[in-house]
Amino acid sequence: MTARVPTSVVLEDLFERAPPDVTPAWFIANLRERSFGVVLLLMALLGLVPGASGIVGILLAFPALQMMLAHEAPVLPRLIVERRLPVTKVRRVGNRILPVLRRMELVIRPRWPTPFEATKRVVGLVVLLLAATLVWPFPFSHIIPALVIMLLSFAYLEEDGVLLCIALFAALASLSVTGVTVWAAIRTTGWLERWL
Repeated sequence: MTARVPTSVVLEDLFERAPPDVTPAWFIANLRERSFGVVLLLMALLGLVPGASGIVGILLAFPALQMMLAHEAPVLPRLIVERRLPVTKVRRVGNRILPVLRRMELVIRPRWPTPFEATKRVVGLVVLLLAATLVWPFPFSHIIPALVIMLLSFAYLEEDGVLLCIALFAALASLSVTGVTVWAAIRTTGWLERWL
């Protein structure tokens, strides 16, 4: 059994081979089985940006549902995947991301192997639930779900069963906190009593 190539090595190779005007579709096609993990990671990073979490929450539904249906690669809106980006800018972003990935890969590595398709479906379901919480308009409520999605994406990318368990526990905690917050808001406004 061959050792799994770290994601940082895969991405570094893609950045070097990227055409002058690269598109997200090109990266998705060349990332193959890692495409879902990278897409989730990038969207989670965008979800940390104030004001962007609502849009990111909606966009995350695409890869999450496709993972639940065991698709081979994410299919995103054409407006996103066909946008052309100068390779010089893409490589600059890569030069910032790759050192962080390499440091994380010192800790995150393949452990506790799980069936790939089953893991994909579970991660998709959890990301879909977390994506729904990103849409809620509560101040700073987007931070924890976005960080948890990042954890899930790292665990999925590196097939780290230990990190996956930690991320699933963190997801449960995040969903519980959101549920309590929503329930408290409903009780405070008296909306439930009026509806009943």
